[in-house]
Amino acid sequence: MHIGDIMNTRYAIHVFASLLLPCLIAIAESATADPPNYVTHTDLTYYITADGKQVPIRTPADWEHRRAHIRLGLQEAMGPLPRPEKPVPLDVKVLEEHQEKNFIRRKIAYHTDDPSKVVKAWLFLPLPPGEGRSKGASPAAKKHPAMLCLHQTVLQGKDSPAGLADRPTLHYARELAERGYVTLAPDYPSLGEYEYNFDTDNYVSGSMKAIYDNMRAIDLLQSLPEVDGERIGSIGHSLGGHNSLFTAVFDERIKVVVTSCGFTSAHKYYSGDLHGWSGPRYMPLVATKYDFSPDKIPFDFPEILAAIAPRAIFVVAPLHDSNFEVSGVRDCLAAAKPIFSLLGRPDNLQVRYPDCEHDFPDRERHESYEFIDGVLQTR
Repeated sequence: MHIGDIMNTRYAIHVFASLLLPCLIAIAESATADPPNYVTHTDLTYYITADGKQVPIRTPADWEHRRAHIRLGLQEAMGPLPRPEKPVPLDVKVLEEHQEKNFIRRKIAYHTDDPSKVVKAWLFLPLPPGEGRSKGASPAAKKHPAMLCLHQTVLQGKDSPAGLADRPTLHYARELAERGYVTLAPDYPSLGEYEYNFDTDNYVSGSMKAIYDNMRAIDLLQSLPEVDGERIGSIGHSLGGHNSLFTAVFDERIKVVVTSCGFTSAHKYYSGDLHGWSGPRYMPLVATKYDFSPDKIPFDFPEILAAIAPRAIFVVAPLHDSNFEVSGVRDCLAAAKPIFSLLGRPDNLQVRYPDCEHDFPDRERHESYEFIDGVLQTR
């Protein structure tokens, strides 16, 4: 049977699961049409009721109100999360296949939201021990955990995490495949082989377009016979770092996130100058609606981290990162940490501060792999 047939069959099986989460989110968010106006997005100790009262957050049930408001705030800035009754079929095609020592590397193409357009990605499938040198070896029969591997802002796109371009510290799709993970490295819209016109699409922001593409990538991973659909995570550097976080807020199938050089607090991002977040790949409303102001945007990264809790997050925040100022990272973590404790998983938020600039160094990168192992390999 052709891989596309297998994937599409399994896609039908998993489509209910892919629709269930958005429905649950919609139910949680239906209590209010718009997010309440939080004066600060760094204080996570309360939520605001429909009549404007501040209620202290003391229980997990209290927190669910604020979590729903965070999701609404993100959609206010990024546009609504697509919730199609019937998603476009993935219709996966294999374009290339390369056998290497520990894995098979395939370039694939698939649909996300438009049957006339495709996303291209590198898919890595681990080989059984000892078969890497055998011509025509097949992927291991057992089900593996899987990682969505999102690249930084580079023209090469998916080739960076695949180890075909960029510096070796960013080849995490290849390295995780060598550790026994199925990995998928797709192009971000407008990068790699993904030609994209943000001005003519149906999305308010490039960020929401990427989130939905990533959710379809998880549908794809769950459709694979080699993947345990309950053991999926996401990893990324820079653009891929915050892209992973954004996606995990909306998709609870992501059990662990690794974010390298992915965020800082809004007020400490270039001293509060949010021009860098306002381009078409990101959130144009940051310019046209929120005047580039951290006081006006309806979310901040402490909320994003906390909205993912109690699922696991590993943060790599270099001391000399000129893009994402490290004291702002510390502020975000300090604000989010009590929510992880409230939800019974205080150790699920971890951070490393390497003495370097905007990079994903060897020691911290391999520590992140061990963290992923602790979440996905032991389930």
